[in-house]
Amino acid sequence: IAIFSIAATDLNQYGFLGLLFTTLLVPPFTLIGSLFIFSEISPDFTDYLGDSESQVVFLALLIPYLHFLIFLFVLRCLEVNFRKKSMRKDPVFRISPRSSDVFPNPEEPDAEDEDVQMERARTAAAVTVPDVNEKPVIIASCLRKEYAGKKKNCFSKRKKKIATRNVSFCVKKGEVIGLLGHNGAGKSTTTKMITGDTKPTAGQVILKGSSGGDSLGFLGYCPQENALWPNLTVREHLEVYAAVKGLRKADAKVAITRLVDALKLQEQLKAPVKTLAEGVKRKLCFVLSILGSPSVVLLDEPSTGMDPEGQQQMWQAIRATFRNTERGALLTTHYMAEAEAVCDRVAIMVSGRLRCIGSIQHLKSKFGKDYLLEMKVKTPTQMEPLHGEILRLFPQAARQERYSSLMVYKLPVEDVRPLSQAFFKLEIVKQSFNLEEYSLSQSTLEQVFLELSKEQELDDFDEELDSSVKWKLLPQEEP
Repeated sequence: IAIFSIAATDLNQYGFLGLLFTTLLVPPFTLIGSLFIFSEISPDFTDYLGDSESQVVFLALLIPYLHFLIFLFVLRCLEVNFRKKSMRKDPVFRISPRSSDVFPNPEEPDAEDEDVQMERARTAAAVTVPDVNEKPVIIASCLRKEYAGKKKNCFSKRKKKIATRNVSFCVKKGEVIGLLGHNGAGKSTTTKMITGDTKPTAGQVILKGSSGGDSLGFLGYCPQENALWPNLTVREHLEVYAAVKGLRKADAKVAITRLVDALKLQEQLKAPVKTLAEGVKRKLCFVLSILGSPSVVLLDEPSTGMDPEGQQQMWQAIRATFRNTERGALLTTHYMAEAEAVCDRVAIMVSGRLRCIGSIQHLKSKFGKDYLLEMKVKTPTQMEPLHGEILRLFPQAARQERYSSLMVYKLPVEDVRPLSQAFFKLEIVKQSFNLEEYSLSQSTLEQVFLELSKEQELDDFDEELDSSVKWKLLPQEEP
């Protein structure tokens, strides 16, 4: 009020520029100040002022309309560039969202695996299902993403870089799908398109709950990087996220207690995040992603940096969270053991394409070309005669490794089948050469993955590939 009084009483001193500066740069002054001027100043004030000054006073009443147009323009720019679903709910002050046209994929699927073709057909059928309750939790239909590449020189054209090509899959209720692939295969791009962080060049994504009123709570996301506040405690994180997701205090307390007990976080509740170990931070990120029971959850390498005990707790929590529920999850991982522990189906991406999809056992049976034979001898002198006997019984056997007392062979499937005959031969070898133990196992998921990943197109993805990635092998099990 003091500012308005000064401007009103000394208007003849400040003049036109002073009033214009005040009304434009101090928006509240325009409305409240103008009313103050006309209510508090005597009627003959305009007589005291000259004609130009009196016109400025009346101009002050028009400035709010100018502000309205300016702020509406600014709001529209923010809405267009940073639009969110929660911002589009206001019917008065928010503009309608941009049209979400679905562009067709310019490429037709070529030489796809039969399982990938069947998954594409199921996805296309799911898109047209009219009943929302009958749709899968996640529908990714014909996703394609292109990026503008770098110019070699100022005269050359930008070469498009294709990150994903015609990727189609769906996640059913109660299902966890694992997405595997080398760096540069398109996993991260696919995840970003599903979260809405990246707009697809072609295709569409449909998520359960995205079109309903629960715009904040339908999606849970555990990113690869820990998105946490370093100075807040674990309990404060949980309470803040529960409030953001709209949980009532009583429900939030029950949900937080249950999740904290499941992940063994009781002792860290009062500790600031910056003091926590990396494995505990990953647990917290996972808990935040499933807090509020979202219908869609995306887990990007959730157990990275955790010790074996923490991994087991995480995997048990994932299985308990989604099994026999209305929710579903997409999980990306570099741990083959993690995929086998929690995933109902696995999809392997190679060079931006979906190379195969199915249950782990199905992929092992379909793409596992070899069996692994491991034999442990008691005396090293038996190794050479044993090697000759193995080649006689299995002519196409290829020795992979040889240690002081351990021999490892890769056996083609046709040499091993029928399994009963193969084990009969190995039992005779065990008795003849006095073996300490032997094992004959099917190809692991890790071996299937490495075999399929040989098709990775290094020329197109040199910048994204990281040769330092280490894959955790699934421990061999004896039959």
